[in-house]
Amino acid sequence: MIIKEINVKTILTKSNLPVSDYSVNPYVGCSHSCKYCYASFMKRFTNHPEQWGTFVDVKHWDTIKNPKKYAGKELFIGSVTDPYMPLEAEYKRTRTLLEQMQGSGCKISIATKSDLVLRDIDLIKSFPDARVSWSINTLDEKFRSEMDCSVSIQRKIEAMRKFHEAGVRTTCFISPIFPYITDVQVIILKTKDYCNLIWLENLNLRGDYKKVILDYIKEKRPALYSVYDEIYNKGDRDYWENLSKKIAQFCAEHKLEYLRNDDSQQRGINEPPIVVNYFYHEEITR
Repeated sequence: MIIKEINVKTILTKSNLPVSDYSVNPYVGCSHSCKYCYASFMKRFTNHPEQWGTFVDVKHWDTIKNPKKYAGKELFIGSVTDPYMPLEAEYKRTRTLLEQMQGSGCKISIATKSDLVLRDIDLIKSFPDARVSWSINTLDEKFRSEMDCSVSIQRKIEAMRKFHEAGVRTTCFISPIFPYITDVQVIILKTKDYCNLIWLENLNLRGDYKKVILDYIKEKRPALYSVYDEIYNKGDRDYWENLSKKIAQFCAEHKLEYLRNDDSQQRGINEPPIVVNYFYHEEITR
């Protein structure tokens, strides 16, 4: 892993995402090295010649001036990097950000695949309407380890449970859903008692990692290759429409509300989660 420390003018970037006002990424790159990482497009802007997942730039910035001007604004921490990758234990750039923004009145949403976030649970609890999400797209540890270098599935679920019990809103982000590999219903049953929201996102293959994933399927899951070819080379969407119908029926049976492309509704911290289908959301937000 190639690690560099860099100075940046600001850590807060105005966001075009519908879920936040500002994107915050304390690092460039990510050591989790997810084979399906959409954020690999960032290399176009960072000029890194190294392969995505083999480098991390650690950001340093001046103390944020007048943090109270962000009162009521939503900060999405980790839109193109994991703010709690292992390096955070040493560099504490995410913790520094939280300490600088504490008491500002801003809202924070953190996306991670790590349980290192537990270190900062008391700090995170001090922000209004804080939310922490974990990406979980399988309960098969072997498949997880073939796809990324994050912590184990059980460690993620345990971290989710501890935040939920501490009164912090949590999200299980079932993403990306691999056709005929990700068992959405089983993951919902495993996590529904520890989260307030369940997001569903399809595996969207584009750029360099499209070939990486299709080659993986061809080698490791050859029986599925023809299906993936139909979906990702020929544009067949029947799988996703059929899956949506199955999940809708499953949610009705388990008395879970199922929505499409809308997570504006909220439930009480101890109420069952809302399940939101964000299949092809990237087309909706263009």
